[in-house]
Amino acid sequence: MNLLVFFAHPDDETMLAGGTLALLRAQGAGIHYLCATRGEGGETGTPPLCSRAELGKIRSQELACAVNALGGGRLDFLPYADPLVGEGDTLYAFTDKVDELVDRLAEWITAEKPDAVLTHGSSGEYGHPAHVLCHTAMMKAFEKLPGNNPLLYTFQAAFDGHPKPRTMNKNDEAHLVLDISRVMDQKLAATLCHRTQHALFVRRPSLAAGRLVTLEETMIGVESLHRVCPPGKSNPTDLLADLLRASGAIL
Repeated sequence: MNLLVFFAHPDDETMLAGGTLALLRAQGAGIHYLCATRGEGGETGTPPLCSRAELGKIRSQELACAVNALGGGRLDFLPYADPLVGEGDTLYAFTDKVDELVDRLAEWITAEKPDAVLTHGSSGEYGHPAHVLCHTAMMKAFEKLPGNNPLLYTFQAAFDGHPKPRTMNKNDEAHLVLDISRVMDQKLAATLCHRTQHALFVRRPSLAAGRLVTLEETMIGVESLHRVCPPGKSNPTDLLADLLRASGAIL
Protein backbone atom coordinates (compact mmCIF):
# COMPACT_ATOMS: atom_id res chain seq x y z
CA MET A 1 0.00 0.00 0.00
CA ASN A 2 1.18 3.52 -0.81
CA LEU A 3 0.02 6.34 1.47
CA LEU A 4 0.18 10.10 0.86
CA VAL A 5 0.08 12.09 4.11
CA PHE A 6 -0.50 15.83 3.67
CA PHE A 7 -0.01 18.26 6.54
CA ALA A 8 0.64 21.94 7.17
CA HIS A 9 3.87 22.15 9.19
CA PRO A 10 6.87 20.08 10.21
CA ASP A 11 5.91 18.26 13.47
CA ASP A 12 2.21 17.81 12.53
CA GLU A 13 3.07 14.39 11.09
CA THR A 14 4.55 13.25 14.40
CA MET A 15 2.37 14.95 16.96
CA LEU A 16 -0.93 14.11 15.25
CA ALA A 17 -0.28 10.76 13.55
CA GLY A 18 3.26 9.58 14.24
CA GLY A 19 2.23 6.29 15.80
CA THR A 20 -0.16 5.50 12.96
CA LEU A 21 2.54 6.20 10.37
CA ALA A 22 5.10 4.07 12.19
CA LEU A 23 2.62 1.19 12.42
CA LEU A 24 1.80 1.39 8.72
CA ARG A 25 5.46 1.57 7.75
CA ALA A 26 6.20 -1.50 9.87
CA GLN A 27 3.51 -3.34 7.89
CA GLY A 28 5.29 -2.48 4.63
CA ALA A 29 3.34 0.57 3.52
CA GLY A 30 5.16 3.10 1.37
CA ILE A 31 4.65 6.56 2.85
CA HIS A 32 4.97 9.85 0.96
CA TYR A 33 5.11 12.88 3.26
CA LEU A 34 3.89 16.11 1.66
CA CYS A 35 4.28 19.22 3.84
CA ALA A 36 2.66 22.50 2.80
CA THR A 37 5.29 24.73 4.46
CA ARG A 38 8.71 24.55 6.05
CA GLY A 39 7.44 25.94 9.35
CA GLU A 40 9.09 29.34 8.94
CA GLY A 41 6.59 31.02 11.25
CA GLY A 42 7.12 28.72 14.22
CA GLU A 43 9.32 29.05 17.29
CA THR A 44 13.09 28.97 17.09
CA GLY A 45 13.54 27.22 20.43
CA THR A 46 14.09 28.27 24.04
CA PRO A 47 16.85 29.40 24.04
CA PRO A 48 16.87 30.00 20.26
CA LEU A 49 18.58 27.27 18.25
CA CYS A 50 18.75 29.32 15.06
CA SER A 51 17.84 32.68 13.59
CA ARG A 52 14.40 33.42 12.15
CA ALA A 53 15.95 33.44 8.67
CA GLU A 54 17.37 29.94 9.22
CA LEU A 55 14.24 28.40 10.72
CA GLY A 56 12.67 27.04 7.51
CA LYS A 57 15.88 25.19 6.64
CA ILE A 58 16.30 23.86 10.18
CA ARG A 59 12.70 22.68 10.48
CA SER A 60 12.95 20.97 7.09
CA GLN A 61 15.92 19.04 8.46
CA GLU A 62 14.00 18.25 11.63
CA LEU A 63 11.15 16.85 9.54
CA ALA A 64 13.54 14.67 7.54
CA CYS A 65 14.91 13.35 10.85
CA ALA A 66 11.38 12.59 12.07
CA VAL A 67 10.43 10.80 8.86
CA ASN A 68 13.46 8.57 9.31
CA ALA A 69 12.56 7.90 12.95
CA LEU A 70 9.05 6.84 11.92
CA GLY A 71 10.43 4.28 9.49
CA GLY A 72 11.35 6.35 6.47
CA GLY A 73 9.60 7.48 3.34
CA ARG A 74 9.63 10.11 0.63
CA LEU A 75 9.47 13.76 1.70
CA ASP A 76 8.37 16.74 -0.41
CA PHE A 77 7.32 20.32 0.32
CA LEU A 78 4.83 22.59 -1.40
CA PRO A 79 6.09 26.14 -2.11
CA TYR A 80 4.20 27.90 0.68
CA ALA A 81 5.64 29.93 3.55
CA ASP A 82 4.35 29.55 7.10
CA PRO A 83 3.14 32.95 8.40
CA LEU A 84 4.42 34.33 11.68
CA VAL A 85 2.15 33.93 14.69
CA GLY A 86 0.30 37.20 15.32
CA GLU A 87 -0.54 39.17 18.45
CA GLY A 88 -2.27 37.15 21.10
CA ASP A 89 -0.98 33.93 19.51
CA THR A 90 -3.19 34.45 16.46
CA LEU A 91 -2.63 31.71 13.89
CA TYR A 92 -2.96 32.03 10.12
CA ALA A 93 -3.40 29.91 7.02
CA PHE A 94 -0.44 29.77 4.64
CA THR A 95 -2.34 30.95 1.55
CA ASP A 96 -5.63 32.53 0.54
CA LYS A 97 -5.38 31.01 -2.96
CA VAL A 98 -7.43 27.96 -2.12
CA ASP A 99 -8.15 26.98 -5.73
CA GLU A 100 -4.43 26.93 -6.49
CA LEU A 101 -3.80 24.62 -3.54
CA VAL A 102 -6.69 22.38 -4.58
CA ASP A 103 -5.25 22.08 -8.10
CA ARG A 104 -1.79 21.27 -6.71
CA LEU A 105 -3.19 18.49 -4.54
CA ALA A 106 -5.31 17.03 -7.32
CA GLU A 107 -2.24 17.00 -9.56
CA TRP A 108 -0.16 15.25 -6.89
CA ILE A 109 -2.77 12.57 -6.34
CA THR A 110 -3.34 12.04 -10.07
CA ALA A 111 0.40 11.73 -10.70
CA GLU A 112 1.35 9.64 -7.66
CA LYS A 113 -1.77 7.42 -7.53
CA PRO A 114 -1.65 6.63 -3.80
CA ASP A 115 -3.89 3.91 -2.42
CA ALA A 116 -4.81 6.14 0.52
CA VAL A 117 -4.48 9.76 1.65
CA LEU A 118 -4.24 10.94 5.25
CA THR A 119 -4.63 14.58 6.30
CA HIS A 120 -5.90 17.01 8.93
CA GLY A 121 -9.41 16.76 10.33
CA SER A 122 -12.37 19.02 9.65
CA SER A 123 -11.82 21.40 12.58
CA GLY A 124 -8.05 21.58 12.19
CA GLU A 125 -7.56 19.66 15.45
CA TYR A 126 -7.36 22.68 17.76
CA GLY A 127 -8.74 25.07 15.14
CA HIS A 128 -5.47 26.00 13.42
CA PRO A 129 -6.46 27.82 10.18
CA ALA A 130 -3.62 26.15 8.26
CA HIS A 131 -4.84 22.71 9.33
CA VAL A 132 -8.42 23.59 8.36
CA LEU A 133 -7.15 24.79 4.99
CA CYS A 134 -5.34 21.50 4.38
CA HIS A 135 -8.52 19.58 5.14
CA THR A 136 -10.75 21.80 3.02
CA ALA A 137 -8.38 21.79 0.07
CA MET A 138 -7.99 18.02 0.16
CA MET A 139 -11.76 17.53 0.22
CA LYS A 140 -12.09 19.80 -2.83
CA ALA A 141 -9.19 18.07 -4.55
CA PHE A 142 -11.00 14.73 -4.23
CA GLU A 143 -14.00 16.29 -5.98
CA LYS A 144 -11.75 17.07 -8.97
CA LEU A 145 -10.36 13.54 -9.32
CA PRO A 146 -11.53 11.60 -12.36
CA GLY A 147 -12.81 8.60 -10.40
CA ASN A 148 -11.48 5.44 -8.75
CA ASN A 149 -10.38 7.67 -5.89
CA PRO A 150 -7.98 6.55 -3.17
CA LEU A 151 -9.12 6.10 0.39
CA LEU A 152 -9.25 9.35 2.36
CA TYR A 153 -8.70 9.35 6.12
CA THR A 154 -8.21 12.17 8.63
CA PHE A 155 -6.37 12.01 11.92
CA GLN A 156 -7.22 12.95 15.51
CA ALA A 157 -10.81 11.73 15.21
CA ALA A 158 -13.23 12.00 18.13
CA PHE A 159 -14.01 9.20 20.56
CA ASP A 160 -15.18 8.98 24.16
CA GLY A 161 -12.29 9.23 26.56
CA HIS A 162 -9.88 10.88 24.14
CA PRO A 163 -6.90 11.78 26.38
CA LYS A 164 -6.35 15.16 24.69
CA PRO A 165 -9.80 16.45 23.75
CA ARG A 166 -8.39 19.86 22.81
CA THR A 167 -6.67 18.35 19.77
CA MET A 168 -9.42 16.05 18.53
CA ASN A 169 -11.72 16.96 15.66
CA LYS A 170 -15.05 16.95 17.43
CA ASN A 171 -17.17 16.42 14.30
CA ASP A 172 -15.07 13.54 12.94
CA GLU A 173 -16.21 10.25 14.43
CA ALA A 174 -13.35 7.84 15.06
CA HIS A 175 -13.69 4.79 12.83
CA LEU A 176 -10.36 3.38 14.01
CA VAL A 177 -8.83 3.84 17.46
CA LEU A 178 -5.26 2.60 17.68
CA ASP A 179 -3.04 1.42 20.50
CA ILE A 180 0.35 2.85 19.47
CA SER A 181 2.24 1.70 22.56
CA ARG A 182 4.46 -0.68 20.54
CA VAL A 183 5.80 2.23 18.46
CA MET A 184 5.99 4.87 21.19
CA ASP A 185 9.80 4.74 21.10
CA GLN A 186 9.66 5.71 17.42
CA LYS A 187 7.16 8.49 18.04
CA LEU A 188 9.30 9.85 20.87
CA ALA A 189 12.41 9.70 18.67
CA ALA A 190 10.54 11.62 15.97
CA THR A 191 9.37 14.17 18.55
CA LEU A 192 12.95 14.65 19.72
CA CYS A 193 13.92 15.46 16.11
CA HIS A 194 11.76 18.62 16.24
CA ARG A 195 14.18 20.37 18.60
CA THR A 196 13.08 23.93 17.81
CA GLN A 197 9.56 23.10 18.95
CA HIS A 198 10.30 21.32 22.24
CA ALA A 199 9.44 24.31 24.42
CA LEU A 200 6.14 24.66 22.56
CA PHE A 201 5.31 20.98 23.04
CA VAL A 202 5.66 21.10 26.82
CA ARG A 203 4.34 24.63 27.49
CA ARG A 204 0.62 23.92 27.83
CA PRO A 205 1.04 20.59 29.70
CA SER A 206 3.49 22.25 32.08
CA LEU A 207 1.03 25.05 32.84
CA ALA A 208 -1.68 22.47 33.49
CA ALA A 209 0.60 20.40 35.75
CA GLY A 210 2.05 23.40 37.58
CA ARG A 211 5.58 22.17 36.85
CA LEU A 212 7.88 21.61 33.92
CA VAL A 213 6.94 18.29 32.31
CA THR A 214 9.14 16.22 30.04
CA LEU A 215 8.46 15.40 26.41
CA GLU A 216 7.89 11.79 27.41
CA GLU A 217 5.11 12.89 29.76
CA THR A 218 3.26 14.64 26.92
CA MET A 219 3.00 11.44 24.89
CA ILE A 220 -0.27 9.50 24.71
CA GLY A 221 -0.61 5.87 23.69
CA VAL A 222 -3.60 6.13 21.37
CA GLU A 223 -4.34 7.72 17.99
CA SER A 224 -7.51 7.73 15.94
CA LEU A 225 -8.67 7.96 12.33
CA HIS A 226 -11.87 9.02 10.56
CA ARG A 227 -12.63 7.63 7.09
CA VAL A 228 -13.98 10.27 4.72
CA CYS A 229 -13.86 8.47 1.38
CA PRO A 230 -15.66 6.19 1.00
CA PRO A 231 -17.89 7.28 3.91
CA GLY A 232 -16.70 5.34 6.91
CA LYS A 233 -18.14 3.16 9.58
CA SER A 234 -16.75 1.85 12.84
CA ASN A 235 -13.88 -0.59 12.29
CA PRO A 236 -13.97 -0.44 8.46
CA THR A 237 -12.46 -3.02 6.14
CA ASP A 238 -10.14 -1.60 3.50
CA LEU A 239 -6.45 -1.73 2.59
CA LEU A 240 -5.31 0.78 5.22
CA ALA A 241 -7.54 -0.58 7.98
CA ASP A 242 -6.48 -4.14 7.19
CA LEU A 243 -2.79 -3.23 7.58
CA LEU A 244 -3.48 -1.63 10.94
CA ARG A 245 -5.56 -4.64 11.92
CA ALA A 246 -2.69 -6.93 10.98
CA SER A 247 -0.43 -4.89 13.27
CA GLY A 248 -2.69 -5.72 16.20
CA ALA A 249 -3.11 -2.05 17.06
CA ILE A 250 -6.87 -1.57 16.59
CA LEU A 251 -8.75 -1.26 19.88
